[in-house]
Amino acid sequence: MKVDVRDNNVDQALRALKKKLQREGVFREMKARRAYEKPSERRARQKQEAIRRSRKLARKQAQREGLVPGPKRKIRPGAPRPGAPSAGTGASGSTGAPRPATGASQY
Repeated sequence: MKVDVRDNNVDQALRALKKKLQREGVFREMKARRAYEKPSERRARQKQEAIRRSRKLARKQAQREGLVPGPKRKIRPGAPRPGAPSAGTGASGSTGAPRPATGASQY
């Protein structure tokens, strides 16, 4: 594995290296090898992981087909909410300013 150090920026190169190691699964492998795992435990873990992967795949497929609603979106504070009336126009299209009086009174 190779990481280039640009402009003597070792911190950036270290972050890139960690990202590459994370993607390759090196940290997960090191954690798994800290202690001995019995073959029966390994089979049980692999079976659980396979079940989790298949459920996730089925859930994603159902979301794509519209059978299951997608994940809830995180609401950022200050961001406009979808479906909410915007600040500029209301339901009637007015801008919030009072209407000018017309010549004929309603009363």
